[in-house]
Amino acid sequence: MNISSLKKIVLFILLLSTTNYSFGQSIQLSKKTQVSVLTCGTGNESYSLFGHTAIRVRDTVNAIDVVYNYGAFDFNTPNFVMKFIKGDLQYFAVTHSYPDFINQYQYEKRSIYEQELNIPSTLKQQLFDNLNSSLASGESHYTYKFIDKNCTSMVVDIINKTLDTVAIVKNSDTDITYRTILYPYFDNHFYEKLGTSIIFGKKVDGLGTQIFLPFELQKSLKKVSFQNQPLAPENKTIIEFEKEAPDSWWNNSYTYILLLGFVVLINKKSVNLFYLSMMGIVGLFFLFVGFYSLHKELGYNYNMLLFNPSLLGLLYFYVTKNKKGIYNLAAFNILLVLVYLIILINKAHLFIVLPLAIANGIILVRLAIQNKKRIPIII
Repeated sequence: MNISSLKKIVLFILLLSTTNYSFGQSIQLSKKTQVSVLTCGTGNESYSLFGHTAIRVRDTVNAIDVVYNYGAFDFNTPNFVMKFIKGDLQYFAVTHSYPDFINQYQYEKRSIYEQELNIPSTLKQQLFDNLNSSLASGESHYTYKFIDKNCTSMVVDIINKTLDTVAIVKNSDTDITYRTILYPYFDNHFYEKLGTSIIFGKKVDGLGTQIFLPFELQKSLKKVSFQNQPLAPENKTIIEFEKEAPDSWWNNSYTYILLLGFVVLINKKSVNLFYLSMMGIVGLFFLFVGFYSLHKELGYNYNMLLFNPSLLGLLYFYVTKNKKGIYNLAAFNILLVLVYLIILINKAHLFIVLPLAIANGIILVRLAIQNKKRIPIII
């Protein structure tokens, strides 16, 4: 990530976490009040790949035009990085004036769409009160979970709570997996796609029955009804930008194939051992986060069959010149690669990790052949 991108991320998060408009006393909204869900477009930075969801309350009579955003967190949290990895980092809601919110997304060149909720004035008041109450009481603080608890799911929860029914439900793409749902968001972001493919475990292979992404909520709102009326009959475009592909010479499948091709074709012992050791180190990290992290998406990660920590043992056997150990460990990992490929047959990330599996297999077979004990032939 370059310095310019880092500055954009810091500026964006600082804006979302420092601007706060609170309503300490209950305000009686007028009958002209509009309550809507804002769906914010995707961007090319890592924090914006999936878009964003917020709630807007607009009452011209009371001069209110405020946006409630459940995507803020505090960079000053002690042990921030470890809390983020572990999955107990606290996120919370903040409010912004509508113009400030729009200006930031214009700066980011990200689209915003609005769906006004077709609900009675009493329920608009109730939603407004619930939003302010959750901010004041701290109920808006939550432990972020990639699928189960995020800015979109929190919006769904508070609207359903206000309507006193599960009105907003997932009603499209429920027959495909979470992993499959995520993949289109990584267009032109190859290594982000590869990274999520290998770090996410079994949970994301489940059918995508929960609303967890902003544009999933947008699609669902178009179809749901409340009190025999469409809940959000219109989808209005506030600002719209054509998404620009990121300008990167390296973040693509070509460099991925070239790098793996170099490792396989050069066929040097030092390169092979370095490559397999890196795979083992990644596997150790997966093992660590699998036990340490509370993110269920990182648990039961069968990708460790490919990124196996036991590969680090090859270095030890090489230093100690233990050919039998190298042979046995190589043969063991060849078996694991075959089992891995069988598991991946019906998985969405088969083709993106297949080159890694092939490279592992070729290098391991070579090591096994080179270190196999020769059987003397007696004539």
